[in-house]
Amino acid sequence: MKITVCIGSSCHIKGSRQVVEELQYLIAKHDLKDVVDLGGTFCLGRCHDGVSVTVDGVDYSLTPATTKEFFEKEILPKVK
Repeated sequence: MKITVCIGSSCHIKGSRQVVEELQYLIAKHDLKDVVDLGGTFCLGRCHDGVSVTVDGVDYSLTPATTKEFFEKEILPKVK
């Protein structure tokens, strides 16, 4: 599974660093380093949304506050 987080200017201001840190923590906590590839990219073209994230090509919009819930609902069921 490939998770890509936008780290461009707009998303950075909206908390992309915190989103990346939370995803790194959750991936490690659930021992998913071998199944989940977390990466960053510059502008995904959806600057009006929250932090832009793609999971295997599907677009999501996150905030630091919604990252854990997103991980539990969208990531864990697909890798367990």
